[in-house]
Amino acid sequence: MSKVTISDAIRYVGVDDKDIDLFESQFIVPNGVSYNSYLIMDEKVALMDSVDGRKTDEWLSNIETELDGRLPDYLIVSHMEPDHSGSIADVMAKYPQMKLVSNAKVFAMLPQFMELDLEGKKVEVAEGDTLDLGKHTLTFMMAPMVHWPEVMVEYETTEKVLFSADAFGKFGTLDTEEDWACEARRYYFNIVGKYGVQAAALLKKAAALEIEKICPLHGPILQEDLSYYIGKYKTWTSYEAEDDGVFVAYASIHGNTGKAAEKLGEILTAKGAAKVVVSDLCREDMAEAVEDAFRYDKIVLACATYDGGLFSPMQDFLYRLGHKNFQNKKVAFLENGSWGPMANRKMREIVEGMKNMTLCEHMVTIKSTMKEDDVAQMEILAQELLQ
Repeated sequence: MSKVTISDAIRYVGVDDKDIDLFESQFIVPNGVSYNSYLIMDEKVALMDSVDGRKTDEWLSNIETELDGRLPDYLIVSHMEPDHSGSIADVMAKYPQMKLVSNAKVFAMLPQFMELDLEGKKVEVAEGDTLDLGKHTLTFMMAPMVHWPEVMVEYETTEKVLFSADAFGKFGTLDTEEDWACEARRYYFNIVGKYGVQAAALLKKAAALEIEKICPLHGPILQEDLSYYIGKYKTWTSYEAEDDGVFVAYASIHGNTGKAAEKLGEILTAKGAAKVVVSDLCREDMAEAVEDAFRYDKIVLACATYDGGLFSPMQDFLYRLGHKNFQNKKVAFLENGSWGPMANRKMREIVEGMKNMTLCEHMVTIKSTMKEDDVAQMEILAQELLQ
C-alpha cells in the first residue's frame, strides 16, 4: 500500500494496480492506476468505497491493518462501476455487521452485479442527508452522470474533505511522480468528458463548501493549492480551450499525408502559432490525441482517402471526439488521394455536426505526394487558421 497521510482519523486503505495493461480495456496506463478507498475512524467507523476485484485481497489486508481490531460500521458506496464495486461482496462477507450506505440508484443497480442479503443492513440516503460518525459527519450530494447515473460524493464537515468519486481522478499509481494535469486531463476527457454539464453542476455544489482536501477514487489526494485543480476542472467542464495552440492530427497510409502534416506544422510555427503539436493517429495513443484535441483552441485534420471515405484511424478519432461532445474549436482540413480524394468532404460533414465549430473555408488537397504548389496552399490555410 502506498504511504498516504490524510489525517489521524481519515486513513488511506486503497491499492495500486501496476499490472493492468488497459484501463477499462481501452486506455493505456503506463504507470498503472490506483483504486482509492478510505477509512474514517471515529465513534463509528466508515469505509469509503471498495476496489476492483483484481486487488480484493490486498485491500482487505489494508483495511484490517488500519482497523487494528476494530470493526467497520458502514460501507459507503459512491459509484457502482466494477473498479470501485468489485470487492463489495467480499468486504460485506468479512464484516457481516457492517451496513451499506448509498442512494436509491445504487441499490437498484447493485443486484445487477452481485447477490447480497441486505436485510437490516441498508441505509438509503438522498441529497443533503447526513451520517453522524461522532466528531465527523458526512453530507451526501448526488452527482448523476459524473460519469454514471448513480454517482454521489460525500463531504466530511469537520476536516472539510470532499470524497469526490471519479471527479478529480487521474491515471497512475500513487507512487508515480509526474505532473498531475497531463494524466488527469487524459482521464477526464476520455472518461468523464461527455458529461461536462453534469460535472460543472457538481463543481457548482462544491463551490458552496469550504474544502481543504479532495479525495478522489483514482489518483493522488489533493491537499495544496486546490484552486489550481478546481480551476482546471472549470475549464475542462466548460469545453473551452485550455491553451492557445494548434493540434495537427493526421492519418497517413504510406507516409505522404504525414509528411504534409509535419510540413504544415512547421508552417504554423513559422507564422507564430503559440504551440503546435503534431500527432500520428496510426501510432500514437488515441486517448492522448483526444486529450490534446480538447486542450488547444485550433485543430488540423489531415487524412488520406481510403475506399472513398476516411482512413480508419481518423474515422475512429472523429467518432471519439463527437462522442465526448467536442466543441468550440477552429478547424482546418487537409486531404490526400491518388484518385477521387474524398477525405475533406467526409471530415467536414462530421465536424459540421459538432457544436460551435469554426471551419476554415480554404482546404488543401494533395494528390499522392506533396509538391511546391501544395506547400503554397498550406501557407494560405495556415494563415486563415491563425487569423
